[in-house]
Amino acid sequence: MPVPLVIQCAITGSIDPDRERRPNLPDTPAAIVAEALAAWRAGAAVIHLHAREADGTPTQDREAYRGLVTALQDAGCEAIVNLSCGSAGGRAVRDERLGPLELSPEMASFDCGSINFREQLFEGDLPFLRRMGHRFREFGVRPEVECFDTGHVGLALQLRDEGLLDDPLVMQFVLGVPGSGVPATVAMVEHLRAMIPAHWPWSVCAIGHAQLALNTYCILAGGHVRTGLEDNLWFRRGERATNAALVERIGRIAAELDRPVATPDEARAILSV
Repeated sequence: MPVPLVIQCAITGSIDPDRERRPNLPDTPAAIVAEALAAWRAGAAVIHLHAREADGTPTQDREAYRGLVTALQDAGCEAIVNLSCGSAGGRAVRDERLGPLELSPEMASFDCGSINFREQLFEGDLPFLRRMGHRFREFGVRPEVECFDTGHVGLALQLRDEGLLDDPLVMQFVLGVPGSGVPATVAMVEHLRAMIPAHWPWSVCAIGHAQLALNTYCILAGGHVRTGLEDNLWFRRGERATNAALVERIGRIAAELDRPVATPDEARAILSV
């Protein structure tokens, strides 16, 4: 039997609010919670969250994340909550990004290096990565190691060898980010996969129109998937998506390809959460 497919849904991301251009992107705390609950009910075992202020401004404030986590718990959400340790669209740098870890979520994103992200430099120098590894350990958080390039995989392996990340690592290959120059292709997925042990769980985050194609490839190749409006706002050309609709589509494709979809508890076992 194939390993059940872990579906992760990335609800909103850290792009500045623009309700005229992106009317379907949830950019208030209430909207983020509603979309997260809908995605979980649609079959997502992992919910990836970025926090926002009431006016939609992205933030890394710990209390903003606490509000989201508490609301999901109060609503009975059983999915793994995976909090972002990103930069809130450039508003937080280095250690300022790590406030959400103080909530001891089950998972959080561990961006494993520096990258050109659109017009900004997203910083992840090695001393900071080591500090981040210690902080994840301190609060008992399972890292989702986000690798935007081959060098990031090499850094993850180095941190593992230094005892800062535990084997098996949970790997996510982030491809097609504007400004990065790293293409969202099957060839790139296979190049990155070849760098890690075969037993490590891996998934792909692909941006825009590449999301569906690489989601489908991951189902076939034994990986896991990330979908959601953070990465792709469209269901098909001319039709805006919702997070739940994107999750439901992955579930239908997985069923057609005879890949069972993981429950949240199965995902915890697969990801060693």
